[in-house]
Amino acid sequence: MQDTLTPSAATTIRNVQRDFPEWHLGRPHYLLWALDVDLEPVRRRVAAAQQHLSARLLAGYLRQPHITISLCGFPSAAPCQLDDFGAEALQQQIDALHLLRPEPFAIEIGALDGFSSAPYLSVADSDGQIERLRASLDVCPHPLARNDYRPHVTIGLYADAWPLAKIQTELASFAAGAPLRVEVSRLSLFAYASTEIGGSLTRVADYDFATAPHALLTQQTGILPFSWP
Repeated sequence: MQDTLTPSAATTIRNVQRDFPEWHLGRPHYLLWALDVDLEPVRRRVAAAQQHLSARLLAGYLRQPHITISLCGFPSAAPCQLDDFGAEALQQQIDALHLLRPEPFAIEIGALDGFSSAPYLSVADSDGQIERLRASLDVCPHPLARNDYRPHVTIGLYADAWPLAKIQTELASFAAGAPLRVEVSRLSLFAYASTEIGGSLTRVADYDFATAPHALLTQQTGILPFSWP
C-alpha cells in the first residue's frame, strides 16, 4: 500500500515507509500471481535503473524482479472481507489454468518507464500470453485490480512528489541497452508481508506449464491458512 500524498496529477506519488493496519487489518500476508524473472541479466538491469534513480527512490525496496499477473488478496481459511482469498478461490483459478493449458512463451524486458507511483522496466509480450493468463485468473476479480494493466518489472517506489515532466526526462535518459529476452515456463504464487512496503517475495507455489495439471508444487508452508493442494 502507499500514501498518496501528491499535490496534483502532474507529480509523482509520495510513498512512505510505515505499517498500513487500516489496509491489512492484522492479516499477515498478501498473495499474488506473478512471473518470476529474478535472473542475473534482469537483476543487473534493475540494479542499474535503481542507481540511475537513486535520489528518487524510497529506501528499503527488497522485492525480487517479477511481473505481477493477478492480485489475489489476503489468504484466509474463512473469507469474509472483499480482499480475503480462500481455498475455493484458489481452486477456481487452478481449474481455469487447467482449461487454458498455457505453453511456454518468450517476453522482452526493455527500457525504463514509470507510473506516477513507481518506475519500472517495460515488458513486451508480442504473443499476448500474459493477457491470456490474466483473463484466465480473472475468475476471482480483485477489488484493487486495475483496468489499465501494463506488464512491467517494478524497480522501486518514489520517495516524494516530484514534477512528472522532470521524472520522465530522467527515465528517458537511462541507457537500458538491448531488450532482455526471457523464457517463461511457469506461473508463481507469491506472498509478501503486509506490514512491509516493498518487502521481499516468498514463493508459495509454482504452476509449471509442462507438468500441470498434474502437479502444483508447493514450496512454502505456513502462509496458506488452509490445506493445499
